[in-house]
Amino acid sequence: MQLSEQDKERLAARVAALEARTGAQVVTALVARSDSYAEVPWKAFALGAALAALVMAASSLLVRDWEAGQSALYNAVAILGSGAALALLALFIAPLARLFTDRMRRSLEVGQHARSMFFDRGLDRTRGRVGILLLVSLFERQVVLLADDGFEAAIADADWQELTRRVTLLLRHDGAVGALHAALDGLEALLLAQGFRGDGGGNELPNAIVVQGGRP
Repeated sequence: MQLSEQDKERLAARVAALEARTGAQVVTALVARSDSYAEVPWKAFALGAALAALVMAASSLLVRDWEAGQSALYNAVAILGSGAALALLALFIAPLARLFTDRMRRSLEVGQHARSMFFDRGLDRTRGRVGILLLVSLFERQVVLLADDGFEAAIADADWQELTRRVTLLLRHDGAVGALHAALDGLEALLLAQGFRGDGGGNELPNAIVVQGGRP
């Protein structure tokens, strides 16, 4: 997960323009993954070992002329090696790792990570309560928009959800940078449509994107 300096500068400039036009205070974040999912390699190991054991059991029915000691050692190495290989692959291949995580669990972890960042970055302490967090979590392939209380009366939950849904689809096809720019464009359009305008109150939060983690 790498953003070029040009990407970072363009995103920061886009955030600054959005804030000037709407009066919102926006923080963007790109996260490799929202949790370590420590259970993934163990689940992968168990599946790899189970599949290898199944193959060994089937082959033992066909091949009966091995010595017992040789067969037992071969089976043990094959079973443990297969489990270890699949566990290692799950550590480095995100699509494979996602097979060993529950979709609801991923959603909960992304939401929890976003809420934690919202408060840690001070988005709940802006004048007028107009902080908005735009977070993209790559491993989970999910986008979260968290807005403070200043938008509650003007923008319905359904509007936030629709924007999030559209950006999530773009994330899977256009990548993180394209999704972030599309989200900022959609967010600005939504805020302007609901009458939010910049009042020259200044910039309260950093415009630079927050980048966490390396490989999804």
